Amino acid sequence: MKESKQKKKTLKKRVLETKISIPEKVNASIDNSTVSLTGPLGETKRKLAYPGIITAMKEGNIVISTKKNNAHGKKMVFTFKAHIKNMIVGVIDGYKYSMKICSGHFPMTVTVQGSQLVVKNFIGEKTPRSIDIPEGVKVKVEGDKISIESIDKELAGMTASRIEEKTKRRAFDPRIFQDGIYIVDKGDKRV
Repeated sequence: MKESKQKKKTLKKRVLETKISIPEKVNASIDNSTVSLTGPLGETKRKLAYPGIITAMKEGNIVISTKKNNAHGKKMVFTFKAHIKNMIVGVIDGYKYSMKICSGHFPMTVTVQGSQLVVKNFIGEKTPRSIDIPEGVKVKVEGDKISIESIDKELAGMTASRIEEKTKRRAFDPRIFQDGIYIVDKGDKRV
């Protein structure tokens, strides 16, 4: 009985470690817990720092490890792993969100002017609504469709949600008053 308790204690003390293999098209480096990836579409950086979590390069792989082999340590290790995998996909394939412009009551005009998306005549308003486009995100308006592309999944998703939020009508039944700009296809599919 004492041996089984000792085995359980030694199992808990093991270091949790996971490896992420880097594809040939991607160059990776880690500097002070900042992971930098460069691929065919560009470069992306992300600071991945958390107490007890170690991120390092070993033999062409990114290794994420923790000495705290408990539920919280596992969550953080696999969260870091998911972020790095999203970065790898971003620099190789990129992410694309598709949106649809719906204007049933008033003809809406949507244009890209510099680093802003401008929505004119939304539900008959005189003042245009504008949404800032972050650096590293490409927005194209083609007829009644908007495409948002970026190598950063979070930036692309955040831009799409800001556009949708800016053209949301509160206190109206969305089944009847469908004017707005809505996300049709999320960035899970690659460019």
